[in-house]
Amino acid sequence: MAKATRSDNWGFPRWSSYGAKSTAATRIRLCDREGCSSAGDRPAPKAPNMPDRWYFCEPHAAEYNKGWNYFAGLSAEEAARQQAEAEGGPEYRRSAHYQWAGSGDGSRSQDEMRALDVLELDPDADAATVKAAFRRMAKENHPDVNAGDKDAATRFQQIQASYDVLRKADERRNAVANATI
Repeated sequence: MAKATRSDNWGFPRWSSYGAKSTAATRIRLCDREGCSSAGDRPAPKAPNMPDRWYFCEPHAAEYNKGWNYFAGLSAEEAARQQAEAEGGPEYRRSAHYQWAGSGDGSRSQDEMRALDVLELDPDADAATVKAAFRRMAKENHPDVNAGDKDAATRFQQIQASYDVLRKADERRNAVANATI
């Protein structure tokens, strides 16, 4: 092993990488488009069912693929079958939590719809109505008002959680609306 010199090891902490050092230039393949000096890192087939590839940069690969007809020479039925196979892909099981976070009526999520049910409100309730219902139901079910009643305490927690869900969803909608204006 060669003795470490001052130029390649400055002691602890070790600033250089471990292993063999290479000062050779790295090779980058250039785009195959005439006159382009960008890196050609996007392979594109030269012909159907052939192993030969062009290597383009991203803009030239997009331009090349725009004119490519993947269904050339196929009947309409064969093209539809190939397209269905390509779009279908493998079947994946939906995650277990998808069902409770899926969309509700389209304007609100399913969580928001459940929260509105807990607060006994219609799906089109606005923020002021939600707040008024929360205050009314919180006063009725507060543990200080209903001392020793475990059902009222559980109901109060449900009401609080529902209000938090609706308040945060309203804040997100307002933030998105303000960002787009």
